[in-house]
Amino acid sequence: MGRGWGFLFGLLGAVWLLSSGHGEEQPPETAAQRCFCQVSGYLDDCTCDVETIDRFNNYRLFPRLQKLLESDYFRYYKVNLKRPCPFWNDISQCGRRDCAVKPCQSDEVPDGIKSASYKYSEEANNLIEECEQAERLGAVDESLSEETQKAVLQWTKHDDSSDNFCEADDIQSPEAEYVDLLLNPERYTGYKGPDAWKIWNVIYEENCFKPQTIKRPLNPLASGQGTSEENTFYSWLEEKRAFYRLISGLHASINVHLSARYLLQETWLEKKWGHNITEFQQRFDGILTEGEGPRRLKNLYFLYLIELRALSKVLPFFERPDFQLFTGNKIQDEENKMLLLEILHEIKSFPLHFDENSFFAGDKKEAHKLKEDFRLHFRNISRIMDCVGCFKCRLWGKLQTQGLGTALKILFSEKLIANMPESGPSYEFHLTRQEIVSLFNAFGRISTSVKELENFRNLLQNIH
Repeated sequence: MGRGWGFLFGLLGAVWLLSSGHGEEQPPETAAQRCFCQVSGYLDDCTCDVETIDRFNNYRLFPRLQKLLESDYFRYYKVNLKRPCPFWNDISQCGRRDCAVKPCQSDEVPDGIKSASYKYSEEANNLIEECEQAERLGAVDESLSEETQKAVLQWTKHDDSSDNFCEADDIQSPEAEYVDLLLNPERYTGYKGPDAWKIWNVIYEENCFKPQTIKRPLNPLASGQGTSEENTFYSWLEEKRAFYRLISGLHASINVHLSARYLLQETWLEKKWGHNITEFQQRFDGILTEGEGPRRLKNLYFLYLIELRALSKVLPFFERPDFQLFTGNKIQDEENKMLLLEILHEIKSFPLHFDENSFFAGDKKEAHKLKEDFRLHFRNISRIMDCVGCFKCRLWGKLQTQGLGTALKILFSEKLIANMPESGPSYEFHLTRQEIVSLFNAFGRISTSVKELENFRNLLQNIH
């Protein structure tokens, strides 16, 4: 009996030693654990968990989405990279080769895209080209048919719509050029330092509803901030967190791209691009970023869910028989529309979509005001992209902000989408080709970020 009690006491003692830290030391955290400590389980404000998103994106969505984005309709994007910065004059242009953008020659862009830069069927093209011609003359030409005159007025009304979340480029401007996104990929360019910080500082400090008295953690342009300021920031964030989390998620996604396509080696013959785990750690390691990095990655998933929800909502617009991904190549256009609808139906089947109504819960008047605040702040952010000194960064910044703005436009147009006619022009709700290309490419960037996080998690698993 005594021996039995002795064994039991010895066992209890060993358990106590281990639990109190006097036993064998716990292995140190890996770099993966420090970066991804908050990127698991359920997300704030959502019923969805990270693991479900990873499986859905990486194995069911990502491969098909990449195939779609390689098609002619989605690879050519018209953009004006010469618009002046509306906020300040002292822009330092990046002189590095990797900052440059190579525009397309005229004969490189399919004729169907050039002649119908934002339309989607030959019948609609003919009608709307008449409308545009009349609009350029400054009035509705009475010699046009009654249907065409009505279309002119409706399209003008649409162009002036208060539902647009971005200030889009004037694609008719002589300075607007087509860019092949596949030949100008988003990757690390070397654009960094005070000029890059200034862009993000203006976005966060002046366009995320944040009072000037509240300091953002790890702001490189602020000084003297400490724990009390951080506590104040997170108290404020509880009220306006949705907008801030979207911008933070976009920022995180861009940083993932830059870390995943980093210039590792350059010789006279070639450049070697790949994953830079040191760069990734500097941006997302919990210790190196004082806890901010993992929060940013969590916000990336929040952004993913918002854009995923928008794509599920806009399915009826693309299902209409009149809609085409028009490039002039009839067989390819039909195949791409089938692939597009397959992707959208797959997205609609996602079991844990974000409830966008939680954006504006409460009083209707207050909700309407907050929606308008969202729209105005986001339009301002789209204008800030013209202040980016690196042209390749400007290109992808403009595309991704327009894509997110289009997603927000969709989420706030649910009734208009539901009331669309099954055929013929949709005057109340419409997406231009620019919006369509930016919407899918922007989501493609976020989808790529989620896929790259799996790669970085594996690369960091054995690093301490």
